[in-house]
Amino acid sequence: MSTGSLFDSDPASVPRPTSPGPGAPLAERMRPQTLEQYAGQQHLIGPKGVLRRYLQAGRLPSLILWGPPGVGKTTLANLLAQALGKPFASLSAVNAGVKDVREVIERARKQRGTVLFIDEIHRFSKSQQDALLGAVEQGVVTLIGATTENPSFEVIPAVLSRAQVYVLESLSKDILTGIVDNALAHDELLRQKNVRVQEYGALLTISGGDARKLLNLLEIVVEASHPDPQTGAIIITDEGVQQLAQQHLARYDKGGEMHYDVISAFIKSIRGSDPNAALYYLAVMLEGGEDVKFIARRLLILASEDVGLANPNALMLAQSCFQAVTVIGLPESDIILGQTVVYLATSPKSNASYKAIREARALVRQQGVQPVPIPLRNAPTKLMAELGYGQQYQYSHDYPGNFAYQEFLPEALSGTVFYHPGQNPAEAKAQERLRQLWGEKYGY
Repeated sequence: MSTGSLFDSDPASVPRPTSPGPGAPLAERMRPQTLEQYAGQQHLIGPKGVLRRYLQAGRLPSLILWGPPGVGKTTLANLLAQALGKPFASLSAVNAGVKDVREVIERARKQRGTVLFIDEIHRFSKSQQDALLGAVEQGVVTLIGATTENPSFEVIPAVLSRAQVYVLESLSKDILTGIVDNALAHDELLRQKNVRVQEYGALLTISGGDARKLLNLLEIVVEASHPDPQTGAIIITDEGVQQLAQQHLARYDKGGEMHYDVISAFIKSIRGSDPNAALYYLAVMLEGGEDVKFIARRLLILASEDVGLANPNALMLAQSCFQAVTVIGLPESDIILGQTVVYLATSPKSNASYKAIREARALVRQQGVQPVPIPLRNAPTKLMAELGYGQQYQYSHDYPGNFAYQEFLPEALSGTVFYHPGQNPAEAKAQERLRQLWGEKYGY
C-alpha cells in the first residue's frame, strides 16, 4: 500500500491540491496529491469501497465525513473533487458566516457541479446550515462536510437528509509508521538527513493517531535532535521524543492538538472517582474556551456508561446539566458543570448495562435476528390469531408479584445472559430480585 499523510488543516479555496514550498510544515509537504497516495480508509476508497464506486460511476453525492482529527477528511474531499474534475471551493466553519456561504454559492452557479467543502461543519449555526439547503437540493453544489462530532447532534436534520454520512476510521499502527517512513524517504528536506527511527512508540502515543500531529512532531524531533558524533545519524528513540515533546506542547485549545487528550483525561478521572483531577481538567477546558455543550454531552454519556445502574440518578442529573448549560451558557455554566462533575466522580460506578447492550448487539450482528417466540408476537389479523400468535402469552400483571415465569428470548437463545450486575449496593439488590424471580435460569 502506498502511504501518505492523512490529516486536516484549514482548507484553502483552490481547485486542486498544490505542492507546498520547503518552508511549509512537514504535514503540508507530505499531503497526498492523488488517491493512490492516500493511505487508510480502504472501506471507502478501496477497490470495493463505496466512494470508489461513486467515482467509477462518474458521480458524487453530498457527503458528511465523520471521524477523529488527522485521518484525512480535508484531503479526501479535495482528492474526490480532483478525481472527477470538479471545481473545488472550501470554507472553514470556524471563521465563515452566512455571507461567505452565499458568496461561494453564487460563484458556484457559474460553475455547476462545484464541490463545496466545509471544514468543521458542526460549528455552523442552524442559519448557516439552512443557507446551504437550496444550493444542495438544486445541484448547484455538492456538499462535503467534515466533522469530528457526531453529526446526529450537530448537523441539522434537513442537511443530514440530503447527505450521506460516512465514518472515517482511526489510522492503524502500520499506517502511521508507514507515514513516518514515507516522510523520511520522500520529503525533500528530511531525506537529506540521515534519520533512523529506533523506536516508534512515543511518536505514535503522543500524536494519538493524528497523522498531521505525527508528522509535525517528527519534524520537531528531527530538527531538535543532534546527530550521533560517530555515525552522523539522527537516532529517534522514545525517551528523546518524550523529552522534546514536553518542551513543545501547546496550551489547551478547543480546536488544537490537546483537545482530545484533555477530554480523555477528564472522562478517565471521573470514571476513576477522582473529583479533584476531574475538576482540574474541567477548568483547563473552560479556560481554553471549550463549548460547554460538548462537555455536558460527554458527561451525559459517562453517566450511563460508567455510573449506570449503580446510581440511576446520575443520568437524570447529567441530563439536567445539559439542558441547563444550553440555556445559561458561560460564565455561570461552570457552576453547574462543576456540581455535575463532582457528583459523577463521587458516585459508585458500574458499566454493567453498557457492556450488556454491547454484547447483545454483537450477538445480533454475529447470528442475525432469531424468530420471536409465538406467544410474544402481535396478532393484528385473523390468520395470525388462528396460527396462535400471542395466545399463550401470560400478562404479568395478572399474576402475584406482577410476574409470570415464561420464555421471552428466542428459543435458540434461551438462558443467554447479557446483563451481569455490577458490584455495588443498587445492583446487588437488583440481582437478588432477579434471582428470586428467575431461579437458576440466568444464574443470578
